[in-house]
Amino acid sequence: MRSTQDDRTTRAVIRDEALRLFAERGPESVTVRQIAGAAGVSAGLVVHHFGSKDGLRQEVDQYVLAVFEAMLGELTGEGGQELLDPGAGSASLSEAFARHLPAGSPLPGYLRRLLLTGADTGRVLFRRLFELSRRTLDELVAAGMADPGRDPAVRAAVLLANDLAVFLLRDHLTDVLGTDPLSADGMARWAPELLGVYAGGLNAAPRGEAPPQR
Repeated sequence: MRSTQDDRTTRAVIRDEALRLFAERGPESVTVRQIAGAAGVSAGLVVHHFGSKDGLRQEVDQYVLAVFEAMLGELTGEGGQELLDPGAGSASLSEAFARHLPAGSPLPGYLRRLLLTGADTGRVLFRRLFELSRRTLDELVAAGMADPGRDPAVRAAVLLANDLAVFLLRDHLTDVLGTDPLSADGMARWAPELLGVYAGGLNAAPRGEAPPQR
């Protein structure tokens, strides 16, 4: 039924279409037949590869977790100082994710569902993101670029919650701002304001801009 012309296996095509549909509608609202139709295969072939929709969902979750783990590893590994170097133009996890995820990727939408449904994969990913936030704050403090606050764990959690809010409230932010905050244009607006607040509080001018004349 399907003659795939790209370099993905049929199993990967099914997984990717399931991810897209899960992100759009939620896993509970998507059937095996709908996934099969989107992938251009039979429902029986989906069951052959994954056993059931639950098996397919588990594979989608593990794939999403692996993608974010690889992304975070790149950002925090040797030479991955984008999150710590203001000169690199990265203000937060949300900006780093926006730069690494292609336009139209279903991953941000599925991340939102994972974090809000209490899924085990969502809890694992959130803990990994929190550990990264703690590490980032510790390194910024060591570099003299931040204060740890009275409770560093809470401060790291506040920074993480702010970053994740861009994903969780993406549609609402797009509506009020007129620009998708995870798009290139949206981040061009978002990053200076965020850096300004992080650097100097609400009284600070956006980074790289003069304060308004009174």
